[in-house]
Amino acid sequence: MKQTAILALALSTLLGACQYKSVNAPALSQRDAEYIALVPKFEHHLTHLPYEIADPTDQPPGTIVVDTREKYLYYVLPNKKAIRYGVATGDEAFGWTGEAVVQRKAEWPRWTPPAEMIARWPHLAPRAGGMEGGPDNPLGARALYLYQNGRDTLYRIHGTNEPETIGRSASSGCIRMRNIDVIDLFNRVPNGTKVIVT
Repeated sequence: MKQTAILALALSTLLGACQYKSVNAPALSQRDAEYIALVPKFEHHLTHLPYEIADPTDQPPGTIVVDTREKYLYYVLPNKKAIRYGVATGDEAFGWTGEAVVQRKAEWPRWTPPAEMIARWPHLAPRAGGMEGGPDNPLGARALYLYQNGRDTLYRIHGTNEPETIGRSASSGCIRMRNIDVIDLFNRVPNGTKVIVT
């Protein structure tokens, strides 16, 4: 008990010294609240939660920057600020980097695994025809579809039905976020938003 209190004090001091500011959770629709309640709960480390911080990216406001090594997504705000979210990124063999734009956004999106994914993981073959959105869907609450030169990259920034993967290399290249965080990001970004994945 005493150690927990000391740790909490140390973390609050550290966060205060870094001038981190908590980000309020977005308002949820009834469907969002019902579906999110059905996703397994996972207690995330404080560093995985969203904070407003000094912008480390040197990019213009409105840009999304994903640091695949550190497992953070930054949404750049005005006045040299950014919101930092914890994410899961691709395993080394399946990681993707580059620049893209958000060209499509979807709430509780349908998921159809690409043929390459089914070849790697044959157990997904029954899902080849697609899976409706919902709490069991791997894309989670929202998806931002990434395009290059007008073509779908097949990579997404999306929610997850496996919140325990946040902070790890766990996906097939997509950027996973906690459902509550991807809803917040979805509400902030329009189509045409630039995305840089490093």
